[in-house]
Amino acid sequence: MATYHLKLNLDKTELLFMPYKTSPLHDLSITIDGTVVAASRSARNLGVVLDDRLDFKEHIRATARSCRFLLYNIRRIRPYLTTYSTQLLVQTMVTSRLDYCNSLLASLPACTILPLQLIQNAAARLVFNRPKFSHVTPLLRSLGSGSKF
Repeated sequence: MATYHLKLNLDKTELLFMPYKTSPLHDLSITIDGTVVAASRSARNLGVVLDDRLDFKEHIRATARSCRFLLYNIRRIRPYLTTYSTQLLVQTMVTSRLDYCNSLLASLPACTILPLQLIQNAAARLVFNRPKFSHVTPLLRSLGSGSKF
């Protein structure tokens, strides 16, 4: 870094230790320019929360939480929107968050990504103004999304 005149921002630096199995080095820390950087259980990089087990549960939890908040707000103004404008809002605000880096979640078990599937189902019901327990498969097909998860 010194060769290329780069400076490390120690306020944004995190140490993420991913042990193979159980490891006695879990309390690992490093010192850079007199500042101690301790290991953490998770770290955020480009909007994706990576954890020390790479199970992405924290990332899924954060994504689902933000999408639920957006769906709640769209639901409040839904009576004033057409189906098409609701679909545009849901696609730009919610579906874009679900799609962001979803290739990282491809090999995860269905029980882990279930919260994201439930968000997608709720979004489809909101677009078509259907009740909570209505069947969602035909709605997803008509939106052309199928099931992404």
